[in-house]
This record gives sequence, C-alpha cells and structure tokens, in this order.
Amino acid sequence: VQLVESGGGLVQTGGSLRLSCATSGFAFDDATVGWFHQAPGKEREGVWCFSNSDGSSYLADSAEGRFIASVDNAKDTVILQMNSLKSEDTAVYYCAVGRGAVGGCFPDEFNYWGQGTQVTVSS
Repeated sequence: VQLVESGGGLVQTGGSLRLSCATSGFAFDDATVGWFHQAPGKEREGVWCFSNSDGSSYLADSAEGRFIASVDNAKDTVILQMNSLKSEDTAVYYCAVGRGAVGGCFPDEFNYWGQGTQVTVSS
C-alpha cells in the first residue's frame, strides 16, 4: 500500500491550497479514506473521512464551509480543497486508508498512512 500526498505549502490567511493523495496497492473502491492533520504539540485529528463502499462521510466542524474533499475513483486519488485558510489550520496533513466504517474519523481506525505534507498559514 502506498499513499503519497502533495500540494502543501505556505499560504497567507484567507488563501487556498489543494492537497492530493495518490494511492496504490489496495482496493480503492472498497476502502475508507481520510485526511487528518497534526499541529505541533497536538494529537492527530480527523478532517474528513469517506467510505467508498457505502458513501458515508465525516467532516470536522472546523472544516465545515471551507474544505471540500473528494475521491477520484478513476485515478485512485483523494483530494482536499482547502479554502479560507486560517492560522489554526497550520499542521502536517496526512491521508490514510482503512477498511472500517467512517464513524468519528478516528486515526486509530486507519491502517496505512502517507508521509504527510506541511501546510503553513501565515497571518
């Protein structure tokens, strides 16, 4: 299983970034995928999780109205479009894959992880 994130970087407050996660080595159509972030000194948290098998999803309150996530089943890719970025969005962003239900989008329920991509929002 391979997960490779890209698209992170430095952006000013109010700006946008588009993260992409290219995946391989598993049945993408049956998987549960997710985006997580981890700020310095804090625990890793779920941003968005989606079950490609039943269509259920979870979006963190902090992302509501600003972030839009999607999957491209033709390319086995997971996308996170982040708009209206705030300084508190600064973190390393990871994509991950598991096989369980979306539930509360908890990191412990995901088996495979990408290396992460840094997002820094400056004021």
